[in-house]
Order: sequence, then structure tokens, then C-alpha cells
Amino acid sequence: MWLEIQIFGFRALWSPYFLTIIICVALLYFLLTGPMREKFGSFDPPTRNQQIFFYSGMFILYIVKGSPVDLMSHIMMSAHMIQMSFLYFVVPIFIIRGLPVWMWEKFIHLPVIKLLFTFFTLPLIALAIFNSLFSMYHLPAIFDFSKSHAVFHFGISVILFIFAMFMWWPIVTPLKSQDKLNPLIKMGYLLGSILMVSIACALMIFSTKSLYLAYSSQGAWIQALSLCVPTDVLTGLSGTLSGAEMFSPLSAHEDQQLGGIIMMFLQQIIYGFVIAWIFFGWFSKKSLEVDPMPSSLPYSKQ
Repeated sequence: MWLEIQIFGFRALWSPYFLTIIICVALLYFLLTGPMREKFGSFDPPTRNQQIFFYSGMFILYIVKGSPVDLMSHIMMSAHMIQMSFLYFVVPIFIIRGLPVWMWEKFIHLPVIKLLFTFFTLPLIALAIFNSLFSMYHLPAIFDFSKSHAVFHFGISVILFIFAMFMWWPIVTPLKSQDKLNPLIKMGYLLGSILMVSIACALMIFSTKSLYLAYSSQGAWIQALSLCVPTDVLTGLSGTLSGAEMFSPLSAHEDQQLGGIIMMFLQQIIYGFVIAWIFFGWFSKKSLEVDPMPSSLPYSKQ
């Protein structure tokens, strides 16, 4: 498969413009949290863990949206689901945990942002909106339209990412003032999200036919490729491209079923790690608590 996709060229495979944006964002983070930090106040530099989270998040973001993974997501539904899993279930966590507390406090207390942030990070609101939008995006009519219109595709990707940030905020927020859910509710919150996404995945897995023209119709499939393949390259290849079967032994229906299975299991694995992190953090905190001394001891004289 790797040799076959080389026909699309360097720009389609490695997205140099997107890589430039990622590097600029990483450089901006370095400057704002390092040499330029004192302009915002007397704040501590980011911890090593925060730096690891943020730079790892930027790296993963490039891999899923700028590397050949992005190209393959327009060719095969299974690759698309891998992309979605990391883009919305991993990258937001890394960015939230990677930005210093002082930076979050300054950002979320901006006048308009504060109002929006307060409402959209309410746990039930955040959970319902993100999972509803995620499921609606994968309705065939909306999905196929998105894959054929670059502006709509970009817009819905940004909106989903923003609401993924809102969805994860009540769970992994670094701000003590915002960390209001007890561990049991956090775990229940994540289990609810698993269930909601699994229902959408089940529709793909158990469907008796291919649902998406973007992967089963040659014209729609080539239109989807135009989102990441330069027009001149795609025009030169249009006569030789016959469909996703050129790059995969799976039919569009089988690839769709595989995509649903991949999304279901990746989501459960990622959420499982977060649930384990919450549980063991809670268990460790409880184990360190010291029981108060009783007011009187057995057999003691009153």
C-alpha cells in the first residue's frame, strides 16, 4: 500500500503547509511559556510533563492530519476512523494538560470566552453536544457532503475539535476550581460517552451495504481525494484511479465494517486508560487520608 500511494506526491503525503503551521504553534508555545512569559506576569515555566503533553499533542495532530494517515482517511473508512480516534479522543487531552494553568486562567476569563466556556463545559451539555455532533457527522448525507466540500469539511472538523475540548475539560481540567466532578461521576461520564459512540459504530458494523458514496462511488471518492491531493496531481491521475480497491484488498462495505470496529475498540482502549488514571488517582488519594482519632478508645476510663 505504501508504494501505491506514492503516486499522489509529496504534498499529498506530508502536507508541508500543515507541518509549517504545527511548527509555528509549537514555537509560539515555547516563546509564550518561556522567554516571553514574564510579559504576562510572574508565572512559573511549564513543567516537564506539560511540555511533553503539549509537544506530543502537536506531533500526534500532525501525524493524523498531515502525514499519509490523512491521505488514507480520504481513501478508506478504516483509516478515517483511526484518524478520528486520535484527533478527538487523544489530542484534546494532551493540549488541555499541556498548557500551563496560568495560560488557561487568562484565556477562559476573557469576557466572551468565559460565558461560552462556562456553558459548554457543563458536563451533560458537553457530553451531549460532542457525541451528537460526532454521530450526526457520520450520517451518510452529511458525511458525503463534507467530503465533497473543502470549506464545510474544514469547518466541521474545527467545530468537532472545539467540542471535543469541551467534552474532555470536566475530566482532565488542570484547574482545581474547575475540577468539580468526583471520580465516580467522571467514570460514569466516560462510560456514557463510550455507549453513545458505540451506537454510531454499530450502525456501520451491522449495515448490510456500504453507506458512504465517498468510499464506494468513484466520482465521490475522487472528489474526496481533492481535499488533500493537489488539483494538478489529481487531474493527471484521474484516468488511472478506479477506486479504493486499488489500495486495499477490502471492498467498501468490508472497509466500512472494519472502520466501525476500529473506532469502537480504539475509543474503548483510550477511555479505559483515562478511567484507570482516574480510578488509581482516586484510590491513591483515599489511601493517603488519615482516619480521625476516635473521641474515646475501647476500655478507656471516661
